Amino acid sequence: MLQAALNALKLPDLRRKLIFTFAILILFRFIAHVPVPGVDLAKLQQLFQGNQLFGLLDLFSGGALRNFSIAAMGVYPYITATIIMQLLQPIIPPLATLAKEGEAGRQKINQYTHWATVPLAMLQGYGQLQLLASQGVISRFGFDSDTGLLTASMIVSLTAGTVLLVWMGELITENGIGNGVSVLIFGGIVAGVPTIIGQTFLQSDSLLSIIGFIIIGALIILSIVIFQEAQRRIPVHYAKRLRGGRLYGGSATHIPLRVNSAGMIPLIFAASIMLFPSLVANWFTASGDANVRNAAQWLTDLFSPQGWFYWVFYFALVVGFTFFYTMVVFQQQNLAENLQKAGGFVPGIRPGRPTAEYLNRVLFRITWAGAIFLGVIAIMPFLARLATGVNALQLSSTALLIVVGVVLDTMRQLEAQLLMRQYEGFIR
Repeated sequence: MLQAALNALKLPDLRRKLIFTFAILILFRFIAHVPVPGVDLAKLQQLFQGNQLFGLLDLFSGGALRNFSIAAMGVYPYITATIIMQLLQPIIPPLATLAKEGEAGRQKINQYTHWATVPLAMLQGYGQLQLLASQGVISRFGFDSDTGLLTASMIVSLTAGTVLLVWMGELITENGIGNGVSVLIFGGIVAGVPTIIGQTFLQSDSLLSIIGFIIIGALIILSIVIFQEAQRRIPVHYAKRLRGGRLYGGSATHIPLRVNSAGMIPLIFAASIMLFPSLVANWFTASGDANVRNAAQWLTDLFSPQGWFYWVFYFALVVGFTFFYTMVVFQQQNLAENLQKAGGFVPGIRPGRPTAEYLNRVLFRITWAGAIFLGVIAIMPFLARLATGVNALQLSSTALLIVVGVVLDTMRQLEAQLLMRQYEGFIR
């Protein structure tokens, strides 16, 4: 790996791509410290000290939420829009038709995704501002004559920050190394990790607990790498065909079905649902009605990460969403139909519907391993706290999954670029 990095730095075009990627990441860190107007930063810091869920959200924004900068929402509205467009393709026939039209269709769907990002970002920005206003962090909030202009400016600032980050991510994809949006999420998580690790170690007074926590972290990273790369290879043969006097086909290959085909999407789904009840309940904890206040407090305690119900429900949601998302995305690929059109077949399985049923059956079986793995990854902070006594909720194993996935994907792209250049002179 070190030799590959040195080779990349020696090549002018790859060196330019790496420098461009790092420059965008540095610019992203500057943007993460540009505050939104009208926020009391002192009260915001007090809120983060007393609420671990806000600390977890702050980790994914790279510290932008703690400063409540224009990048506080990150690129997550865009990710939400992407997921929605993916799930709508089997339901809306015009979208399914566009998805089958190749590059032109994908560009059109990407355009729709960008359009959907703006209203989603405005809605999420309004929700975050409403939550902070209920906690006293924002003193002037509303759409009356006195506060309407300030509220609108805050929502526009947050939305513009998200759109700016999406544009920067696409610049990385076009001119840098790796998937730009993923790299920005990676940069945000990595930027906040040293501070969280330092705070976690300072809170623990036992050296043995810290060593155990480090060992558990290393085992988590190792297991993530293994499951991210694990796959079931389905053999495929192509029949020989005579076209224009030339013989084609007769080759053998395989279909790689990943054990964890869903990636970190189920974790994002489940985390969003787990955060929603407590966020809504926080709006009513200061209600004048005692019954409403008590019900809101009960709901907040029920979905608190300190209790066992939160983690059991989180585990179940992650497993369920893993199966749901994997099957939905797999059905969109139409592997059996594409194989039949290309003259390919799975040995011992008839082409067409029997092949589709066979692939679905195999995928369902191996997804059990991926779903349980993601579920364990989701509740690992709770298990690590029980085993070591170190409270590391903010250092989420979900963040580790994202970091390791982005690193593996970026290294694969870098290696592919190096291989292309090694074979360039030979091809000539």
